Amino acid sequence: MSEERPESKEAGKEVKIDVSKLVAIIPPASEIIEKKKGFSVSEKRVRIRFERGLNKPVARIPSLVAQLIGVKNGDTVEVVVSGRKKAVFTAEVFDAKPGEEVVYVYPAELEKQGVADNSIATIRKVKES
Repeated sequence: MSEERPESKEAGKEVKIDVSKLVAIIPPASEIIEKKKGFSVSEKRVRIRFERGLNKPVARIPSLVAQLIGVKNGDTVEVVVSGRKKAVFTAEVFDAKPGEEVVYVYPAELEKQGVADNSIATIRKVKES
């Protein structure tokens, strides 16, 4: 009833291509990023800590984080917690140990919104128009 043709058996034996050889052609993302001049990410996820010693709406940002998002002293930054709770601060860049990505903020506005100390938030530079 079912006849198998010798041609169909040979057609089923296709040569498999090694995927790793194909992927080797694509450069890693870090290589592409390094090639771009003046590259900076628009936002960064960081841990925020309340600093009660601040008496005005200031966000003290480590120099590494500030460099990544393109923030300088006196710029305006926005801190967003869980996508809904937002606060705007004036940036104050400070030198920190490598690997330390904690942003210290003035707590009054965030406490009113119910944000806890040591929360994870997104920080971004406010685009001035």
